[in-house]
Amino acid sequence: MSTDTTAPAQEIRKGLAGVVVDYTAVSKVNPETNSLLYRGYPVQELAANCTFEEVAYLLWHGELPDEQQLAEFETRERSLRRLDERVKRVIDELPLTAHPMDVVRTAVSVIGASDPDAADASPASNLDKSIRLFAQLPSIVAYDQRRRRGQHLVEPRDDLGYSANFLFMTFDELPSEVVVEAFDVSMTLYAEHSFNASTFTARVITSTMSDLYSAVVGGIGALKGALHGGANEAVMHIFDEIGTADKAEAWLEQALSEKRKIMGFGHRVYKNGDSRVPTMKASLDILVEHFDRPDLLALYTALDDAMQSRKAIQPNLDYPSGPAYHLIGYDTEMFTPLFVAARVTGWTAHIMEQAASNALIRPLSAYNGVEERHIG
Repeated sequence: MSTDTTAPAQEIRKGLAGVVVDYTAVSKVNPETNSLLYRGYPVQELAANCTFEEVAYLLWHGELPDEQQLAEFETRERSLRRLDERVKRVIDELPLTAHPMDVVRTAVSVIGASDPDAADASPASNLDKSIRLFAQLPSIVAYDQRRRRGQHLVEPRDDLGYSANFLFMTFDELPSEVVVEAFDVSMTLYAEHSFNASTFTARVITSTMSDLYSAVVGGIGALKGALHGGANEAVMHIFDEIGTADKAEAWLEQALSEKRKIMGFGHRVYKNGDSRVPTMKASLDILVEHFDRPDLLALYTALDDAMQSRKAIQPNLDYPSGPAYHLIGYDTEMFTPLFVAARVTGWTAHIMEQAASNALIRPLSAYNGVEERHIG
């Protein structure tokens, strides 16, 4: 009879790879079509046919709004765009050396701390908070870019749609329609992506019965990382490092020999290429023509071609969105805050879903440290 009491080896899924932890009705990647679906709709169809306001409504309510519902939602959102003076003061007091994501995180904390209903986790209250953050994050991001440039605050307008107002507050001029449309597409594409790192962070925080603002702040912290939201910034840093299209192949060879991670390529979920890329690339092409920047497109293409030749790894959404935001006029360090402005819709949809059917998220771990020992 065996006396071996050794416990069987446990399977460890680093990064929770392949682990299914809960249900969600917010989004999924359809493996048959390789399409990202928001509430069942392919995101490329939403980007082509709906405004970002309609997409936000869909994520929160499960259905696209009718004409009256959209009008009421737009009126509500536009009424909430102006920042409280306390939020402005806190932003002003933060050093210009702080990363813009730190500014966004802090501003959201101030909004939450100033909300007398912050602890109310009822569905109606959480929806109100979600709309407030949706409305005010553009004001935060726009103001932070302007203050870093030594420019004055531009107050929001209630006669402009979400994306047009966002761009107006950033650049103090009415943007062209092609720029508004490209920016709006990017917001839709970035809005949601199932249990990604920042969304899961927000759901974990929500599972403790903490408030919505705390969960969003946690999501912002997770999104700041270069392996998540910071990748779109990294793409432009790579472009700046390469310089011109003719240097792309040599740059890649050296980067690969140094075992550097090439940001903007590959994705944890997609195996046949990120389904969002063709839609964003089409918008980038329009912006390249509008701003007459064929040099940027040549660099984009050269690095992509070299990457396909050497590694056969497809680009992800960050690859075309980085240069698109650059052409629109955003400073590179503002790219991830733009991601926040979009993803807050998905985060809050998941926060409300988690709260509606909650269980504390508390995984186990396999101990591999020193065995029990005693003092003396």
